[in-house]
Amino acid sequence: MPALLELVEVRKLYRVSSGLLGLQSDTVRAVDGVSLRVERGETLGLVGESGCGKSTLAKCVMGLESVTSGEVVFEGRPMAEWNETELRRHMQMIFQDPYSSLNPRQKIGSIIREGLDIHKIGAPAERNARVEELLGLVGLLPEHGARYPHEFSGGQRQRVAVARTLALDPDLVVCDEPVSALDVSVQAQVLSLLRDLQARFGLTYVFISHDLSVISHISDRVAVMYLGRIMELAPSEKLFASPRHPYTEALLSAVLVPDPKRRPERIPLTGDLPSPMNPPSGCPFHPRCPKAFDKCPAERPELREVEPGVQVACWLYDG
Repeated sequence: MPALLELVEVRKLYRVSSGLLGLQSDTVRAVDGVSLRVERGETLGLVGESGCGKSTLAKCVMGLESVTSGEVVFEGRPMAEWNETELRRHMQMIFQDPYSSLNPRQKIGSIIREGLDIHKIGAPAERNARVEELLGLVGLLPEHGARYPHEFSGGQRQRVAVARTLALDPDLVVCDEPVSALDVSVQAQVLSLLRDLQARFGLTYVFISHDLSVISHISDRVAVMYLGRIMELAPSEKLFASPRHPYTEALLSAVLVPDPKRRPERIPLTGDLPSPMNPPSGCPFHPRCPKAFDKCPAERPELREVEPGVQVACWLYDG
């Protein structure tokens, strides 16, 4: 049985002008050869530093950006075979900012009903009933449909965004930093809501975040991304209990632990994230890696399985 979503060597390159009068051209390698499978009903967490290509990959998955090379396959069909209208019935996205993603001039009910109106699903009375049902599913009241986005808190606005996402009964929901703009207590409420809705409707999530504590709470599997590439892919429990890639180890060492007796040793990373216009040779992480050796700058390691379900792109696991 094919995966719900499959990425095969996906690359997204951007041409940017540089130099005097913009006559020179450079290439930004935003996504650089990503291959992933997302099974129906699971949550795949995608984590990495800002600028590593997470959001660009999300846009490629959604069809909002065309891939430079490689292929995105959804429900066994290449993305090129889907038209926009058909694709939106099956795939939706929750954005990072719950305010800018909602039209401030529309009432909440109209925002949620918009997809139903565009796709002409049901009679007007049925659409209104569906809006009330969706408001109830996300913990809001029917009368909230008559209000505007500015009348709600950040957490309530994100609940509205979730309700809009569910209106068309999608199979896949791409969540791009959906709780990063919220207070910690509100984050927990929204994450709990997303998990409850997944269990109820069999949703599949691609969940993007730079917050490892959020990723550990919601994800079944985790992909760690660095400079446009996947460095490690593993079940959530295995990745957090026993990270394999030095980059994953460094990220986990920076996570705050509430127990003062159980503070992990911090693994400092030297330098900044390299430019995607001029990535390092060999392993992209080697200039910052505390375990790098002579093979790392010479050859680029491919993602390979080192134990069942665990894949790592690192020469430490060569053979």
